[in-house]
Amino acid sequence: MNEENASPRPTEPAITPDLIRRAELAGVSTRYTGQDGEPKVVSPSTLKAVLAELEAPHAPRLLPATVTLIEGRSRTLTLESLPSPAPRVELVLEDATDCHILGISSSASGEAHIDIPPLPAGWHELRAWVSSAECITSTVICSPARLRTADQFISRPAAGIMAQLYSVRDRQSWGIGDYRTISVLGRQFPEAEFLLLNPMHAAEPEPPVEDSPYLPTSRRFSNPLYIHVEDTPEFAQHPELHSAIATIAEPLKRRNRSPGKLDRNACLQAKLSALEMLWELGLTEDRARAFEDFCRHEGPGLRDFSKWCSHEGSRPAEFYAWLQFLCWEQEQHAQDELLTSMRIGVLSDLAVGVHPQGADAHNLANVLATSVSVGAPPDGYNQQGQNWSQPPWHPRKLSEAGYRPWRDMLRSILRSAGGIRIDHILGLFRLWWIPEGHSPVDGAYVTYDHEALIGALVLEASRAQAVVIGEDLGTFEPWVQEYLEERGILGTSVLWFESEGKAPKSPEKYRAMCLSSVNTHDLPPTATYLQGGHIALREKLGVLTADPVAEYAEDAAWQTKVFQQLVDSGAATPKLAEYVNSGRARQELAEPKSGRGHRPALQELMLSLHRFLSLTPSALRCVTLVDMVGELQAQNQPGTTHEVYPNWCLPLCDGEGNAVLADDVGSDDNAQEILRALR
Repeated sequence: MNEENASPRPTEPAITPDLIRRAELAGVSTRYTGQDGEPKVVSPSTLKAVLAELEAPHAPRLLPATVTLIEGRSRTLTLESLPSPAPRVELVLEDATDCHILGISSSASGEAHIDIPPLPAGWHELRAWVSSAECITSTVICSPARLRTADQFISRPAAGIMAQLYSVRDRQSWGIGDYRTISVLGRQFPEAEFLLLNPMHAAEPEPPVEDSPYLPTSRRFSNPLYIHVEDTPEFAQHPELHSAIATIAEPLKRRNRSPGKLDRNACLQAKLSALEMLWELGLTEDRARAFEDFCRHEGPGLRDFSKWCSHEGSRPAEFYAWLQFLCWEQEQHAQDELLTSMRIGVLSDLAVGVHPQGADAHNLANVLATSVSVGAPPDGYNQQGQNWSQPPWHPRKLSEAGYRPWRDMLRSILRSAGGIRIDHILGLFRLWWIPEGHSPVDGAYVTYDHEALIGALVLEASRAQAVVIGEDLGTFEPWVQEYLEERGILGTSVLWFESEGKAPKSPEKYRAMCLSSVNTHDLPPTATYLQGGHIALREKLGVLTADPVAEYAEDAAWQTKVFQQLVDSGAATPKLAEYVNSGRARQELAEPKSGRGHRPALQELMLSLHRFLSLTPSALRCVTLVDMVGELQAQNQPGTTHEVYPNWCLPLCDGEGNAVLADDVGSDDNAQEILRALR
């Protein structure tokens, strides 16, 4: 059965030709292929709701709002309309060092064209002077054909660690992992080449705050929750406050060894109180000058963000701007320290979107679609679909803004990181829009100008010399991965999901332009995954729609095939190979724990899984910190609320439920052994 023969849902009337035409013009798909390979039809009510957001009367433009080019290549631009007399067209380069006068030509069909010459990479501008007083402008994004930052890792791959920073406390943390913890963690694993950390985007300015790092108030600015107060210059300059601040911090520091739920609200409240004490004593002349330079560099975006924080909080806007200054300093310090031994350092994670009542939703409302939210259609792991409750970019309005909000966000994130991981990078091509009042199942794909979004990304990453990783899991068209690879953007492969037909993919079949791992933050730790924990938890929480017995059987059969692939590829340790060849692998993995919560068979498997990744051509290989210490609890269960499961609130623990500090993880022989296997 193909998409053309797919039938509409019986509960709704068929989609009319007019609705199909309108959807095509607006870039909305009326049909799509699900992850199960079956064609799906979008309901008419969904299409109408999505089109109501996208369709708006607007006059034809002489120039497109945004034009994309590849560095060094010319392009012929077709004009949408041409007034009489013909306008004067100028091309002004980003640094304003050159201005080209471009001629307008006409074809036999009457279309008007502008020939744009080869240009250097940059953000340029087209200007069409319709009259001496009226100028129509167009943003020109000229990007390198390919981002070259990953090339060095093709010939010499890098191995690193994935961690949820907030969950990894060090001895001096205030109950939540912070910027100091990054340095502590890096020193524990000198052989690692990078630390891939959860999004550290800004949350609410004051408690109560959202727990999910993937639902921030702003993706451009940082979360002061991660500031280590004692590492600020202001703390060093005011020893008279040390005792008072220690009194605030001590109760939180005692929680570092607790396996109980994390308390972001208590931590943030304490840090705000301590930082406010320092702020009220004023900044030194040198510090004030550095702060002013920071504010000048960040421009109106920081001013608007700080104003929003002040309106939502109880402190002046300048105080919240200063917090961002401290975040930037400590982010940069952590990165600089990691780079003394690592090739990449911090890999920052970029969330898909923002909180619907947050700073970006308020300050960037002119480029967002506000009557819909972003999510994902049903797949094998989330069978009810997902609604992330985030307003998406509005394609036309973002183009009219010259993609500057996207550019500014990228620049801020890349200022102190060696690379960026873009969660759900498929959203730069199309996003699953869910209209208000609709379920995640009842959405539609809306297309974006991926050449503009990817072009801006490649341009900014090239300037920052940063690696870019796209999380390209889920429902997508095959050409998307090919396009990303052509532009120098790494993909993502998770071992459990990599298949070729009905068999696990052999190591040599993995992509080279890829970050490969055994696990992700949306899966339970491997020790739990092996026991079907990802099925058991969904069944317990009521988000499993399939037959659990069939799910367990299918999962066990697949794991058995993976075990055999480890043996066939030569990645299995001798002991694991013995278990697999005797048919005792799953039995051995189910044995009771012994010593420090560690199962001998589990360690053999962990070593083998990561040795398998070392056999792939993947440029980057990654191990999760939870797997290194034997953690059993999942950080997040997609499709659930905080009332159902403590998403993003669990501290790093070992297999016996004991809290593990960043200062101690390096002394775990099992953890070091797994990292060596990955290398």
